[in-house]
Amino acid sequence: MPAQSLAFVFVPRRQRMGIERRMARSLFRDLMKYLLWLLKAVIFFTLFAFALNNQRDVVVHLFFGTQWQAPLVLVVLLAFSVGVIVGIVGMVPRWWKHRKAAQSASTRPAPPESAPPAAEQSDSAFANKAEPLPPHGI
Repeated sequence: MPAQSLAFVFVPRRQRMGIERRMARSLFRDLMKYLLWLLKAVIFFTLFAFALNNQRDVVVHLFFGTQWQAPLVLVVLLAFSVGVIVGIVGMVPRWWKHRKAAQSASTRPAPPESAPPAAEQSDSAFANKAEPLPPHGI
């Protein structure tokens, strides 16, 4: 038996489980890294083949009789880019709203540190002092 495997055998079971989890997590990260690179390569080559197959010029008829002549792939790319920009601009107010809510939730004042003794508090005191719940999901 190699020395490495002997050292592994004499490690307590609880520590071995931690080591095995870390090794599995590391392998999973490496696998995901390679899968993401593969996905990026597939997307790139698909878009590249699309660009090569769509090199003909098209005419885009705009308002008031104006025309724009460009390769089809450029027109499709421009339309996609405009759609992404419009989507981002449409989401910005909601992002700001959620960010502001999260910041206000994180800067709430802390409860008072000195509490009266437990003997002085009754069940009715707890019923009258219901604290509001924090916003869900923040």
